[in-house]
Amino acid sequence: MMRWWLVLGAVNAFLSVSAGAFGAHALKSRLPQDLQVIFETGARYHMYHALGLLAVGLLGHFRPSSLLNGAGWAMLVGIVLFSGSLYALALSGVRVLGAITPLGGLGFLAGWLLFAVAAWRTTN
Repeated sequence: MMRWWLVLGAVNAFLSVSAGAFGAHALKSRLPQDLQVIFETGARYHMYHALGLLAVGLLGHFRPSSLLNGAGWAMLVGIVLFSGSLYALALSGVRVLGAITPLGGLGFLAGWLLFAVAAWRTTN
């Protein structure tokens, strides 16, 4: 499974860079400034957590752990809900989509907490 976290981390890093470039170039003249900022926030957190998935895969390669798998799943759900809702909000202008964003933030928090516990347990 740890190989999959490395692959998913790399794929999500690719998608994050693509989204960032799309937002900076294709959307710059099409979206109001407030929606551009929202889109950029989605891309930035997307990249942070793509790197988190890579960290899950790397640590898991040396010290496999069900906690690390949980961390990976939580981060992946966070990417979909947090970044996905911000991308959708920015592109559609439907502000109610922002209600989904905090659920993704909880996924991110859970992922990092599980990662920290797994790292503590595997390095002792």
